[in-house]
Amino acid sequence: MTRDDLLEDGSDLAFRKMLHNLLAFSARLEQIRSRFGAYIGLSGPQYTILITTRQLQGADGVGVGAVAEHLAHSAAFVTAETNKLAKLGILNKVPHPEDRRRVRLSVTDRGIALLASLAKVQAEINDQLFEPVDAGNFELLQALSADLRGSAERALLMADYLLPPDGGMS
Repeated sequence: MTRDDLLEDGSDLAFRKMLHNLLAFSARLEQIRSRFGAYIGLSGPQYTILITTRQLQGADGVGVGAVAEHLAHSAAFVTAETNKLAKLGILNKVPHPEDRRRVRLSVTDRGIALLASLAKVQAEINDQLFEPVDAGNFELLQALSADLRGSAERALLMADYLLPPDGGMS
C-alpha cells in the first residue's frame, strides 16, 4: 500500500487488518448465502441469481446479461444456472420480444413461494449480520460499498494486465 491516507505513521498494518476483516466478512456472507440457498433447495449462486432476478425483473422480466452484470458473473455462468432454475420451475424464461436470441427472466409463483418460506429466518440472520449498521452509518456504508465495487472492477482489470494468469511461472 502506497497511499498516505491509508497508512498510519507510515505503516500499512491498519490497512491489512481492515482488508482481512473485509475478506472474512465476504467469506461469511458467501457462507450465509449458501445456507439461504440450501434452506430452499438451491446452491448459493442459484439463490443469488433468484433474488437478483426478483429484484431486477420489473414488469417485463430481466435479461441474462443484466443479471450477470449485476452479480459480476459471466453471462455463460448465469445462463447455465438459470437453465437449471427454469427446469426446477423457479424461473420463467421467455424469448425477448425484439431479439429472439435473448430471453427475459422472471420469478415463477413457485420461486416466490420458496423465497417467502425463507423470509422470516432471513430477516433474523440479516439483522444479526448487519447489527453494527445504524441510521447514522447506513448511508456511508451504501456509498462505500458502491465505490468499492467500482474500484474492485478496475483493480481486477489492472490485475489481468499486470499479473499473468499462470503466475508468471511459464
